[in-house]
Amino acid sequence: MIDKFLESLQYEKRSSAHTITSYKTDLEQFRKYLLFQYEVSQPETAQPPMLRSWIVDLMEEGLNPVSINRKIASLRSFYGFLRKKGLISTDPTKILSALKTRKKLPAYVEEKSMEVLFDTEMFAENAEGFRDRVIMELLYGSGIRLSELIGLEISDLDLTGKTIRVFGKRAKERMIPISASLTALLSRYLVERAPEEETDILILTDNGKPAYPVFIQRIVKKYLSAVTTLSQKSPHVLRHTYATHLLNRGADLNAIKELLGHANLAATQIYTHNSIEKLKKTHQQAHPKA
Repeated sequence: MIDKFLESLQYEKRSSAHTITSYKTDLEQFRKYLLFQYEVSQPETAQPPMLRSWIVDLMEEGLNPVSINRKIASLRSFYGFLRKKGLISTDPTKILSALKTRKKLPAYVEEKSMEVLFDTEMFAENAEGFRDRVIMELLYGSGIRLSELIGLEISDLDLTGKTIRVFGKRAKERMIPISASLTALLSRYLVERAPEEETDILILTDNGKPAYPVFIQRIVKKYLSAVTTLSQKSPHVLRHTYATHLLNRGADLNAIKELLGHANLAATQIYTHNSIEKLKKTHQQAHPKA
């Protein structure tokens, strides 16, 4: 039934490939655990104590609470699917509780570092270097997710209106305004991008194929490594950077929520902590009695 559940995520809920892969990894790991520990081959027949035993084992192995909570969420979604289909009468995940975690502030790159990245000759003077710049400018200039970037098509660009259309989680559509400089960059990119390519996908690899997650991650890590010492150097860090810089410059929190495509304001409010930390730092550096 795991395969049926994954199909429902793909075709009914329109979940991203990354989300589906995460669910598959968690559920396959649980299935193997059931088989090894209890000789149970069908997860739908698992009893509540078996689920709890798996979680306890993960804790004893030292897996961090965030990862364990993700696995609990995977189990809840899977067994919720089974209940909805009438394949089980009770939900065995009801005995599970999410673990307490320390709220980690989003990592972001300082404005001066981003200025250094784009104001210096960091990018090679060739087609690949220019494409890399487009990738970095798009991620920082629009705050889109990695999955949204690789899904962008040429038809999603409205360069006259200076907006891009993205399809976020569960295929939710939103329009994002972009700057005049990013608009000009994209206009030039469309001219220089190989016109004979059969695909409408905006970002392509060196071989002219649609970009994929690891390809983008490598590019982002390469350029961020030159301007920041952050341990995380990922596309999501640029998304955090976009949101934090907007907030630091006075943008409304609700507006940032819409730009990021968050379903609720709570997901956006974490960026206020970064702004508060910046205020504290400014106070400590500037106030005579700090």
